[in-house]
Amino acid sequence: MNLDPIDLRILTCLQENGRISNQDLADRVALSPSACLRRVRLLEEDGVIGGYRAWFDAERLGLELEAIVQVSMRPETEGWHDTFNAAVQSWPEVVSAYIITGDSNYILTVQARNLKHYSDFIVNRLYRTPGVMDIRSNIVLQRIKTDGSPLAVVKGEPRP
Repeated sequence: MNLDPIDLRILTCLQENGRISNQDLADRVALSPSACLRRVRLLEEDGVIGGYRAWFDAERLGLELEAIVQVSMRPETEGWHDTFNAAVQSWPEVVSAYIITGDSNYILTVQARNLKHYSDFIVNRLYRTPGVMDIRSNIVLQRIKTDGSPLAVVKGEPRP
């Protein structure tokens, strides 16, 4: 799908406030409400807008620890990839997971209530998954950017 400047303005507004009313969105992008709604629906149907969600403050929910975890697998273990992928889906502590290139096979973002909870997850679940060979954890000390917006890349301009 080719995105025109109006589509990009719509996406920018929705990313800043996913709960914006159609009327306010239309006003901000200089369209009639019906034309704006049509464009939003097309962006949804084409999969450019994959959904809407709330962003939670993990600390306020009692999740005090966040870690970036690299996992290396034993390639000789039968079905290691499918087994690991299934396990990741069942672990609520894993909030994001990626297959990566380099020395490790996967990188996970893990959130836990505290160090004891994190240690229990690593020792009793992650290490016990068939095929896991090596785990390297990096505890997050502070987030410095959380707005991983692909729109800035698409638009080719720096974000303020």
